[in-house]
Amino acid sequence: MLSRVAERVYWMGRYIERAENAARLVNAYATEVMDLPRSLGTGWHSLADITGASELFTGHYQNYDERNVVKFLLADTFNPGSVLASLKMARENVRTTRELLPTETWEHMNRLYLYVKDNVHSSLSRKHRFAFLNNVIFRCQQISGLLAGTMSYDSAYEFVRLGINLERTDMTTRIVDSAVFLLMPRKDEPSDYDSLLWVNVLKSLSAYQMYRQHVYTRVIGDEVVRFLLQDEQFPRSVARAVSEAASCLKALPRSDTPLLRISRLQRRVKEAEPMNMSLEELHAFIDNLQSEVNEVHGQIAATWFLIDSETAEQQSA
Repeated sequence: MLSRVAERVYWMGRYIERAENAARLVNAYATEVMDLPRSLGTGWHSLADITGASELFTGHYQNYDERNVVKFLLADTFNPGSVLASLKMARENVRTTRELLPTETWEHMNRLYLYVKDNVHSSLSRKHRFAFLNNVIFRCQQISGLLAGTMSYDSAYEFVRLGINLERTDMTTRIVDSAVFLLMPRKDEPSDYDSLLWVNVLKSLSAYQMYRQHVYTRVIGDEVVRFLLQDEQFPRSVARAVSEAASCLKALPRSDTPLLRISRLQRRVKEAEPMNMSLEELHAFIDNLQSEVNEVHGQIAATWFLIDSETAEQQSA
């Protein structure tokens, strides 16, 4: 497989997952903020910080109000992590690799992009946001399921799956961090609203029912964090997504160095004791995980992709 082709299908997987997860993050945070009383001091600035794009945000906006932050994460094309920008890049990568993908992939991808382009600005109001975000999540899952069910499990698909799982690892940590950000000002003091916040986190990752089945019938913050970081069976947990990414690397040639990197990340996740961490320590731990995910990506790019201006632009996303 040509290096450029491998890079494009990898980024296709990442961008589809990024669009889905950005929609999940906005949905989760919006629900958390609306469900919690104003007296807890929740605000929208944390959401831009969690995505790692606060500097980009302040370069275009002065106020961290709800409309500006939601527009930044859903509709602004200058933000490479927004839903619209992600789907635009995913669509272009699908278009340029159509010979490797099932025919229906382009059709579904094009329809999704056009739907978001035509409807994203109406989603800035609360009235239409929930339905819009759920539609984006469902359609992204539809494309991922199409690829999993109809694409040959060759090197091209391993790069797609690798991109999906690295992106999933990163965003699951960010969604957990969204709750940690809201809780940190209270310095570990329990609140009557903590359980409600963690229920919203689980639901944002479609994890609520699996948590109830395999962990506890009650939602307890420490157990939610452990489940979403370390559960080996839930597909959207960090541990499972990293394991899936590692299996993709094992199926690819010349993967020794990337495998060393991802093995270190696996050990870090497995050996962590999040239930014994303070909120500040947990926030720092999640930051370190995100840095290690970026290191894994950097090694993948150095091993298989041609580093040019286009790649550099995508890596900065």
